[in-house]
Order: sequence, then structure tokens, then C-alpha cells
Amino acid sequence: MSRDDFGLPELGAGEAAHFFSISPATPLECLSARFRRHAYAPHTHDSFVVGTIVAGCETFMIGGRRHYAGPGDLCLIAPGVVHDGQPAGDGYAYRISYPTVDYLLDVAADAAGRRRPGTPSFPAPIVRDPELARMLVAGHGLAERHGNSLEADELLLRFFGRLLSRYGDTAGPVAAAPGETGPVARALDYLDAHFADAIDLVTLAGVAGIPRTRLIRAFDRQTGLTPHSWLTDRRVRHARVMLSRGTAPAAVAAACGFYDQSHLNRAFKARIGVAPGAFQAGHRHNRTH
Repeated sequence: MSRDDFGLPELGAGEAAHFFSISPATPLECLSARFRRHAYAPHTHDSFVVGTIVAGCETFMIGGRRHYAGPGDLCLIAPGVVHDGQPAGDGYAYRISYPTVDYLLDVAADAAGRRRPGTPSFPAPIVRDPELARMLVAGHGLAERHGNSLEADELLLRFFGRLLSRYGDTAGPVAAAPGETGPVARALDYLDAHFADAIDLVTLAGVAGIPRTRLIRAFDRQTGLTPHSWLTDRRVRHARVMLSRGTAPAAVAAACGFYDQSHLNRAFKARIGVAPGAFQAGHRHNRTH
């Protein structure tokens, strides 16, 4: 099979996705995938999304602006930022990691000799850096093939250290999230506290203290999602945590407010890229190595 400049198979036929996690001491979730048709629903992550395209082109929307990423580009999306993702042209293959804020702060502390306050941030969702992209591909690929290895750990630590050095900012304070006061904040708090319950718009509007139509518009402006989309995203994020701990998918579906396991499967794959069983298998494989 021919290979591209990033040491991975070129874009082939069909679709494939493999979720895995590495380094139990400092957990890092990862995904390698090839998509020709799969389109992510708008969603968020509790972690950063850091990855690179190894073949083809991906397009995604952030803040009303469309972006395109190809080989040599790094995708850098902060926690809580609404984004989607879909193939451009014939599709794309990529390697993605999901470092937590604490993971990146630990990397920064290793380099600086001390832990800085604040949250890491990146000024742009895409930067062009083929050198760092190749470094990520190398470490990511080693981790996928061999699990938690010293070589993979070293490559990934070096990658994230250089990423923060070149493009990151960890000195500033944590920015206040929009919607901390007012009707949308009350609605968000209610949805977060009751995400596993059946919630209707009348009740949510009553909690927010504004009419239903006005709430939907304000919620969308504030978060980039409608209340229902935000609730589904919140349920998927909690499902992700439960699945990583070994809870059976059927029990996860019931605990997170999905109608059934099929409903969980559709919502989960639309936002994570793999089915719940494949996601859980990635964590189970890590626990056995």
C-alpha cells in the first residue's frame, strides 16, 4: 500500500474508526479514523481536541466560520467550544487526541519547572506546522500499535511541550464563561443538574424566566446550541465517563436519559465518531496493558 508524507496509509475505501486510551498515570484519549461520509453533529468536549489530518481534507464550523484542515495542519479546539466536522471532497483520515486541561498544565509545568495558574489556550483553531504534525502522528501511531510505551510517551510529551511553546498561552486567568448570569445561565444550571431526566421546554422556560421562543434564541446565541442539542451533548459527555469506567452500554443509556441503547448509539457516534462499544473497548484494552 502506498503511503503519504505522514507515514500512514493514504485515504482508502470505506470508513474506519479506532478509539484508544493510553498512559494510565496521565490518561490521554485518542482516536484514529477515516471518514468519507460521517458528519459529526455540533458538539463540545470537556477536554481539548488536538489532532492532525493525515490524508484528504476535513471541514468544520466554529463560531459561524468554516475552516478547512489538510495534512500538515494542526486542529486545536478548546474545551466547551461548539464544533462539527465532516469530509471535504473525497473524505479524510486523521489522528486526534483529547488532552485535559490538567494534562496540558502538567506538560507546561514539566517544561517551566513550576505549575502556572490559568487555563491553556490557543489563538486559532488551525495552525500550519508539518513538523509538529509529523511528531503527533509518530507518537499517536506508536501508542495505537503498542499501547502505553516509553517511546510513545516521550514523543507525545515532546509534541505537547512544543505545541504549547509555539502556540499556547497558559499565563492568563481562566476566562469567565458566557451566560454566567441571567436566563440562559439558569437554564444551563437546570439542564446540567437534571440531564438524565425528561425535561420539557415549558419547565425549562419557567426556570429561565423568559418565554420559550426567546429562550431558544438566547440559548443558541450564548452557547451555539439549542437547549435540546446542549442536553444531548451533556448526556453524551456523561456517557463517555461511565463507559470509560466499564459500565455496560445499556445501563449507561438508562442512567443518562436516553430512550434506549440504540438512541445512545446514534447520539454517541454522531459526536464521538465511534460507537459506545468501540469506545469502551479502547479503555478496556488500556486497562489490560
